[in-house]
Amino acid sequence: MTDRVEQLIAAWQSELPEVLGPGTELVKRVLVLAADLDAATRRELPAFDLTPAEYEVLVGLRRSGPPYRLKPGELGRALLLSSGGTSNIVNRLTARGLVTRESDPDDGRGTLICLTEQGGRLAEAAVKASSAAHEEVFADLPPEVLRTATEALREVFAVLDRPRRGVWSA
Repeated sequence: MTDRVEQLIAAWQSELPEVLGPGTELVKRVLVLAADLDAATRRELPAFDLTPAEYEVLVGLRRSGPPYRLKPGELGRALLLSSGGTSNIVNRLTARGLVTRESDPDDGRGTLICLTEQGGRLAEAAVKASSAAHEEVFADLPPEVLRTATEALREVFAVLDRPRRGVWSA
């Protein structure tokens, strides 16, 4: 039985084999898995009345640890959002009472995006639902297969996270 990625690789093999390199299958498998996990999270978000971007902002703030606040630029960089995109999302979350903007005590001109108690509770509930959905994606995998795959990817990232030619990999 062939899986989704094997079918994709076979199609490229017959159509344009020169695009297939040693890492192609790994890349495709990681992308398909990421899409499956993203879809699992997105299925949970309507129950919390959150868009994916709003979810990421709330989770980013919650993950930052007490006092659960970040500068807008830090938040945007962590989530790969533009300053305008971050501002729009924060405006929506502020209107719902999930975050506040406060003056930065270390920089009189700066502001901090702060998670409210309500926002913290919502972030925690949404993360728990997302985590459960992710576990469901892996439910049929034997624990040893999951451990082996995790360890293999840890080794891949140990190499990818090293600086190369003056540039950090993404």
